[in-house]
Amino acid sequence: MKPSRISRTACVRRSEPVSASPAQSARPKTNVPVRPWRVPRIFLALFLASVLAPPAHADRQMDPALEEIVAKAIAAGECFAEKYDAEVWYKLMEPRLRRYVKEHDVRVDILKHVYCESRARQLPAELVLAVIDVESGFNHWAVSSAGAQGLMQVMPFWPEKLGMKRHQLMQVEANIRMGCAILKFYYDREKRDVRKALARYNGSVGRREYPDVVITRWTTRWRS
Repeated sequence: MKPSRISRTACVRRSEPVSASPAQSARPKTNVPVRPWRVPRIFLALFLASVLAPPAHADRQMDPALEEIVAKAIAAGECFAEKYDAEVWYKLMEPRLRRYVKEHDVRVDILKHVYCESRARQLPAELVLAVIDVESGFNHWAVSSAGAQGLMQVMPFWPEKLGMKRHQLMQVEANIRMGCAILKFYYDREKRDVRKALARYNGSVGRREYPDVVITRWTTRWRS
């Protein structure tokens, strides 16, 4: 029997490595199909979330019923807390406040009025400290881009409404008294819901960022 003839061309083809074309080399070495529409859809979702999110209300501290509340708070004058309880609270909070307020007299002044005004309005004193922490960082000279002033960032239209001098908003006692009165008003209005009250105080109703930050400071930094 004669051996079968194998063409020289066939041998060469079998022995030569098969090289991929440039177009084939560029293809991704994966069996997972590429879906280019995924990225645009993610960006679209983010865009819609930012557009459709509940807007922050611009009525911060402008509720008509607040004027009477704040006026009464200012007219009430200095409040006095039970001395023993106040001293215990001062000793507990003073070391914590020391890292934010260097001057001893200013620390004592802030703690005195926070404790007294919060107790008078049945607010947690540590919650008020957390609000001050977030609003001004305990800087009683702080002024926001919206014009809010002092420790609790009271809006600047209040002095004109109440016959006060503008600089009084920078005073520790007056600012804390007005801020606590405003916070208490929203606290009662929201039926003691702290998150909703904080959102109204900040003018960000429908958003969680501000209440979440304040409550985190309250529970991790100031609550005794």
